[in-house]
Amino acid sequence: MNATSLKPIIFVIIVGIILGGLILNLEKASFSEEAEHTASGTDIDDDDMEEETGPEGGKIFTTDNFSIEVTIFEKGVEPQFRLYLYKDGKPIPPADAKVAITLSRLGRPAQLFSFSPVGDYLLGDQVVEEPHSFDAAIAVEWRGKVFHWGYSQIEARIEMTEDTLASTGIKIQTAGPATIKPKIQLPGIIVFNHHNIVRVVPRAPGIVIDVPRHLGEHVEEGTVLAVVESQLLADLRSQYLAAQKRLVLANTNFKREKQLWEEKITAKQEYLTTQQLQSEAEIALELSAAKLRAIGEKPETTGQLKNLTRYKIRSPISGLITTKSIARGQVIKEDAEIFTVVDTSTMYADLTVYPRDLGIVRVGQKAVIKSTATSIEGTGEITYISAMLNAQTRTAMARVTLDNASGLWRDGMFVNGAVIAEEIEVPVAVSMDALQTLFDWTVVFGRYGDYFEARPLELGRNDGEMVEVLDGLSAGEQYAAGNSFAVKADLGKSGVEHDH
Repeated sequence: MNATSLKPIIFVIIVGIILGGLILNLEKASFSEEAEHTASGTDIDDDDMEEETGPEGGKIFTTDNFSIEVTIFEKGVEPQFRLYLYKDGKPIPPADAKVAITLSRLGRPAQLFSFSPVGDYLLGDQVVEEPHSFDAAIAVEWRGKVFHWGYSQIEARIEMTEDTLASTGIKIQTAGPATIKPKIQLPGIIVFNHHNIVRVVPRAPGIVIDVPRHLGEHVEEGTVLAVVESQLLADLRSQYLAAQKRLVLANTNFKREKQLWEEKITAKQEYLTTQQLQSEAEIALELSAAKLRAIGEKPETTGQLKNLTRYKIRSPISGLITTKSIARGQVIKEDAEIFTVVDTSTMYADLTVYPRDLGIVRVGQKAVIKSTATSIEGTGEITYISAMLNAQTRTAMARVTLDNASGLWRDGMFVNGAVIAEEIEVPVAVSMDALQTLFDWTVVFGRYGDYFEARPLELGRNDGEMVEVLDGLSAGEQYAAGNSFAVKADLGKSGVEHDH
């Protein structure tokens, strides 16, 4: 094995020794002011090292003519280490050096970051978790020399003794397994299924001759709702019938002239003229048929009609007539909404969901719907939850689809909905009272010795008392439960800021 192949192994061993020593020092809350720096077998004092701000706005560490700038970048991405290298204050390629950083946090195992070159910087291989409160140990190999530095930064952390806890009334609990029971009662109202509402408009303007159906009546698909006399429709039908006759005549003339031309009796020009007239007649017929189809008329039935001015308006679906804006003798336009027909075979129960319950209600859950005034009861499934809160009531809406074949559910009925959810065993849960908002995080304040530090959480289901923790806190960790706002208040007094 040659010297070149041994270099990576030697670097790993040296980095391990350096980081191990730095971690031990950092756990004592400070770095030694006389830390040794290994470079080509020469010991160099860290007295030459000064923490400064680099060109990229990060912390820069320098020994001799070599510098490294440490930044945490989080614009549009999850927080990540980006490191920049310099020689004599000028940038050098990131691939020229090998770097490792170890972070030590309260209540967490040490986290080792490796780096690879990307563009003009070295990118860390892991996310720098919030909060950015840690002790960092840096080790670098460059041109056969090994450098090491360390620094500490504190964020969202505050010291509170037992006496302070007693005086502020802060209670300490331990995160761990719990049973979540997400079952809630929600008020609501029955409404029509909006997908089953059809607004009926005339196919053509005219005068209403008959209106045989009434508001509130149930009709079948195809039922005649009204009879109208329309001069426009009569003109379109007449045009179609005339176009049919012209096409018949044009076909007859074309066949005759074609035969005469083939027998050399007439000139070719006369044959071509009749052919053109036939084509024009075909176009005219198709155009008049298209106009009839555009207003819902079937052209092929026109020849069977005895009265070209009259047409019947039929119900497009089976359902309930919920609006009627038409009367005998009325002149109506083609865009007037004269009837609304609703298919009531299914109905919606729109339930009011308060913000505290949004973590429980899910699309697909079953719900038992009961009328507040009668004994009517049904079961349905939540098919939709509104994405935005109502501006006035600050509530969301969960929609349950109900079968209404019996016709018992009616639009406007007040109901109560019981959202059904099984009891769920979760490995880690915390008290809902412990949750606080800090910066743009939902946090609890973890307890580590005499220190509290914010722990941003990813939350799951809750039952109003306990909430599932998906990430951010482990079973066995202590946190501020009762009166946890006092911790946040003390952090505010200390002027804590979020480090970017």
